[in-house]
Amino acid sequence: MALEGKVALVTGGGSGIGLAVVEAFAAAGARVGVLDISLEKVEELNGLGENVLAVCGDATSLEANEAVFGETVEAFGGLDALVCCVGLWDNQAKMKRLPKEKIDAAFEEIFATNVKSYVLATKVSMDALVESGGNIVYTLSNSAFYPDGGGPLYMASKFAVRGLLVEMAYELAPKVRVNGVAPGGTSTPIGGLKSLEQRPMLGTEEMKEGLKSINPLQLDFGAEDHVGAYLYLADESLSRGVTGGIINSDGGLGSRGFSKIAGLL
Repeated sequence: MALEGKVALVTGGGSGIGLAVVEAFAAAGARVGVLDISLEKVEELNGLGENVLAVCGDATSLEANEAVFGETVEAFGGLDALVCCVGLWDNQAKMKRLPKEKIDAAFEEIFATNVKSYVLATKVSMDALVESGGNIVYTLSNSAFYPDGGGPLYMASKFAVRGLLVEMAYELAPKVRVNGVAPGGTSTPIGGLKSLEQRPMLGTEEMKEGLKSINPLQLDFGAEDHVGAYLYLADESLSRGVTGGIINSDGGLGSRGFSKIAGLL
């Protein structure tokens, strides 16, 4: 029960990696507030037990972030960790395929979701985290480091979160640790851009095999494969000296070979 007595707030906690984080934190003894845009998922989360409190709202709005923060603090008495898991993917919409007349709307949509939501959650939570000496964990992606993990809009949004992380680690030190997890391609449902009329990506077997083939460890990641990194960063007893850091939970993409992916293959 590494997080016994701690209070966490997870944005985008209704599915995928966010849901896996909520379940792992609750299992580790934390009380968890959750913000998610899906009413159906919020109702499911509220059925997990008295240590999980979910609120329905749009993470790109200040009002929704203030609401879930207020309800979490009122119910559980404070805040020790903020974990941001909200995200959209652009379905590999490369620049050549981006309709120029839709770029404005697509840019606004993905940056509001992938970047602004993190800024808002941080702004709303930071004073409470300073008071508790807590921590923040952002969700990045292999696309915050390496090309071709998405199109230019997704790539740019993830590099932006990487910059936000470094700046917030500076601004909130020495009271609050700010770190991130950069998962590799993971077989979970993730929304596409409505502005580009994209359908959500689903975790199909074909998708799993494709993701497995590109990382040196040859792993087909599920959401649960990344939660240990979040638990480590949120647990002060394990990571009290870590801030401004990012754990690359991506199967070793930074050590891929040129002629073949991995030496033993």
